[in-house]
Amino acid sequence: MSNANPLQLVDSHCHLNLDVFADDLTAVIDRAQAAGVEKMIVIGTELADSIRALELAHQYPGLYATIGIHPHDSKNADETGYARLKALADDPKVVAYGEIGLDFYRDHSSKAVQRREFARQLQIAGELQLPVVIHDREAHQEVYDIIRSEKGYRHGGVIHCFSADYNWARRFVDLGFAISLPGTITFPKSHVQKEVAAKLNLDDLLIETDAPFLSPVPYRGKRNEPAHVSFVAQEIARLRKTDPVAVAAATSANSCRVFAMAVS
Repeated sequence: MSNANPLQLVDSHCHLNLDVFADDLTAVIDRAQAAGVEKMIVIGTELADSIRALELAHQYPGLYATIGIHPHDSKNADETGYARLKALADDPKVVAYGEIGLDFYRDHSSKAVQRREFARQLQIAGELQLPVVIHDREAHQEVYDIIRSEKGYRHGGVIHCFSADYNWARRFVDLGFAISLPGTITFPKSHVQKEVAAKLNLDDLLIETDAPFLSPVPYRGKRNEPAHVSFVAQEIARLRKTDPVAVAAATSANSCRVFAMAVS
């Protein structure tokens, strides 16, 4: 993808495979390109969703896919499904395994099941030699401990929608993970995320929308989309007292490194 926008951006985490984008997906992607978003990583959260992510990655240049089972859906995981996910991983448009991890806020699947399937999927990611996209909500210590005990972390990845503090960010970086910040960083009361954005080495940061969720100011409360990742870059630049173009370039290069994508 090429555009005249001075920002060169990667949305490292979006859900364009959800039905909420079904009626205007091409327009959403066009707006993203106009905003400088050159690559978008569409996230798989269960088997059908992962298949759809990969279909979109082949339909639109600049889109890439991940495959995996979200902690919410881990109660439905089985080896038959994992075998089908493994088969998808042969596709060069698949750049990571995930979204996997732990969510102890919603508890849609029991904590015991979430722990078991997170560890299993880290093993699978290790076998596939893919980086992982990790969901961590109110489970920082357990996510950290499971990563340390399994082989999947050796291939790195990203802690998406990072919500812990700077000390936790440093600990995950030391395990070989990047930290991805979403649109919530633009919220006035997001002091912890703002500290991470200001203090963490820029080489360790990615940016994302998590679209259609977590819209930044000034779109808070509305459907999010990849074009809005520019607001995340701008807020990080403000916090670091630097140029948004530099933040965009650095975070895009970081995404390309983490997910082994060609640099535009």
